[in-house]
Amino acid sequence: MASVPAQVGGGLDHVEIVEVGPRDGLQNESTLVTTEAKIVYIRAVIAAGARRIEATSFVHPQRVPQMADAEAVMAGVPRVDGVSYIGLVVNGRGLDRALAAGVDEVNVVVVATETFSRRNQGMTIAEGLASFAAISRRAHDGGLQVTATIGASFGCPFEGEVNPDTVAGLVRQCAEAGADEIGLADTIGVGVPADVSRLVDAAREVTDLPLRFHFHNTRNTGYANALMAVSRGAAALDASTGGIGGCPFAPAATGNIATEDLAYALRRTGVGSGLDLEGLVIAAAGIETELGIRLPALLGRAGDFPPPATTPPAVS
Repeated sequence: MASVPAQVGGGLDHVEIVEVGPRDGLQNESTLVTTEAKIVYIRAVIAAGARRIEATSFVHPQRVPQMADAEAVMAGVPRVDGVSYIGLVVNGRGLDRALAAGVDEVNVVVVATETFSRRNQGMTIAEGLASFAAISRRAHDGGLQVTATIGASFGCPFEGEVNPDTVAGLVRQCAEAGADEIGLADTIGVGVPADVSRLVDAAREVTDLPLRFHFHNTRNTGYANALMAVSRGAAALDASTGGIGGCPFAPAATGNIATEDLAYALRRTGVGSGLDLEGLVIAAAGIETELGIRLPALLGRAGDFPPPATTPPAVS
């Protein structure tokens, strides 16, 4: 698990971007991408500098058919020093599979509202918390790092507004159950920067664990939210190269914020990410071809700024 970056002027001079395109990105796309294409995608984001990659999820293939090849993906990804592969798990059976497949970390979602928890996880919030505690204990016994992500932290498609105190209560219980990192997810993209600040305040009342944020750009506020999170000390941000993604169980969910667009915004703000923009654009172009659709990321269309220096042609 990466350490919390040094803070500069109330914010950070470096933030870790967790690449979630291979999992959260592809799970909501109607096209079933081949295992080999997923591995090529992962290799491309590694070449661009990604070091924490949510490679797949260990869920029932009937619920998320795009992730039915989780074991095959993990068997084919390159094992590179410094690269940590994350698997999403929702229950003990998923953890069994993740351990056998050789992931380095697990991400476990606990949802902030009862209706969405039942629809997304097939369990109540209380059952989700109990499941997280059991998964966390066993994952640590297996040498894995554990992230607890509070889904629908910023709002629920079925119940509406979510009280920050509710989120804080879940954060506290997950921290007590052994989480190494807390994720706050705007699963349906309703949050604004003021919401980010409120949730940071609420979370910091109950834990000093590193905070990781997961934003969708459904209402075009994802990048503003990400910059606010960095200014409030976020240790990590989730993003999806190409801007693909969404939640199959959330109405009108759209893609994650795009890794390349986020890295550009961070760099222009004076915050490093360790990612190569040109490499990210190449990775996005490859998965765009596989999906056969125009992806929402914009850096590949507009280009970097200032544009890379070019050498004038030699005069003969």
